[in-house]
Amino acid sequence: MSSVVDKFKNIRLFRSVLYAMVGVVSYPMLAMINKLKIEGTEHIENLPKGNVLFVSNHQTYFADVITFLHIFCAVKWRRHNKLGFPVYLLNPFTNVYYVAAEETMKGSWISRFFALGGALTVKRTWRAEGKEVRRGLDPSDTRKIQRALADSWVITFPQGTTKPFAPARKGTAYIIKNHKPIVVPVVINGFWRAFNKKGLAFKKKGSLLSVRFKEPLVIDYDKPVDAILEQVMDAIEQSKRFMLKGKHHAITAADK
Repeated sequence: MSSVVDKFKNIRLFRSVLYAMVGVVSYPMLAMINKLKIEGTEHIENLPKGNVLFVSNHQTYFADVITFLHIFCAVKWRRHNKLGFPVYLLNPFTNVYYVAAEETMKGSWISRFFALGGALTVKRTWRAEGKEVRRGLDPSDTRKIQRALADSWVITFPQGTTKPFAPARKGTAYIIKNHKPIVVPVVINGFWRAFNKKGLAFKKKGSLLSVRFKEPLVIDYDKPVDAILEQVMDAIEQSKRFMLKGKHHAITAADK
């Protein structure tokens, strides 16, 4: 089954049709029923075709990634910090993959369908079938991401969970250290409020969804893995510094 999925998701025409289908259905959810605020697309307009890694915090299983794909398609059509009318779905940007937990992508027929859109499924190093399981970094997963990076963009969520301020996986830092991609941090917000955990059903309509692309990181690839990971987590505003800042704001607001 996995070989069939891999075969189809690497066919550009198939993925173009798939992106157009998902895009038509999801566009009203993002830009009409809710409000989408996009910032920083100037940082991605002139990126090379390959060896680009987007690192982001994570709030739903699928809505986050679908939104990224909409934005990449819009940027390809020279839209600046907006989607506009989705004519970009006539010729979508398909040179992108996203890292997802193998367990999640095998969970239902719809997740299997979304896997055809470019999922790089990896084994969770800490959890499987609802149980806590500690595994080492799977070399086959690393090679999978390496092959995708060679001539494509890759989206990854270092925390591997939708829980805010969760610790990050070192696998992301190893990828950065060993393959030296251009690393673009992304900070998203509002998705947890608008959608359920899967990102396929509404919780609160009329929500503000925000996606902010930052400048590519300047990384010293000779630094230890922990230092690289700390830099990434700080860039996506999920480090301890931002957690403490959030708690401080919450306390201050409660006192007013």
